[in-house]
Amino acid sequence: MDTESAFEIVHAVLSAEPISVDQAIAAVESDTAGAVVSFSGVVRNHDGGKPVQRLSYSAHPTAHQVLADVVAQLVAEQSAAGAGQPGQPVRIWAAHRTGPLEIGDPALVCAVSAAHRGQAFAVCAELVDRIKEQVPIWKEQFFADGTVEWVGAGG
Repeated sequence: MDTESAFEIVHAVLSAEPISVDQAIAAVESDTAGAVVSFSGVVRNHDGGKPVQRLSYSAHPTAHQVLADVVAQLVAEQSAAGAGQPGQPVRIWAAHRTGPLEIGDPALVCAVSAAHRGQAFAVCAELVDRIKEQVPIWKEQFFADGTVEWVGAGG
């Protein structure tokens, strides 16, 4: 009997170093994957109609564990629902940046590979939503007019 897990968490971390969607895709690709779906949330140059110059992400000390738990919970739910096939694992990669970022830098990157596109899309979308809703990370935005705004991103 094949005992290979139907899900493989390849990467689930907060990173002070740059992250990229290419890195994520390369990490989850496999010969059993018929689909690789990725998401790259990048720093944009505006928010609420105001020009943004740069931003910085700060994480609560528990955020590393919360991120790992969020991914593990999603995997547990998908497994319980019978998703994923042994020998054809669903592979997951997720990282959120911390520290200073410039316009165009990826802040949140996720990639999911699966045998079929429907599952890859669904798992990737749910993964992104849960990370943004649950992981205690805050964004400090620096606007062109000199004002600064803190925005909660989880927790």
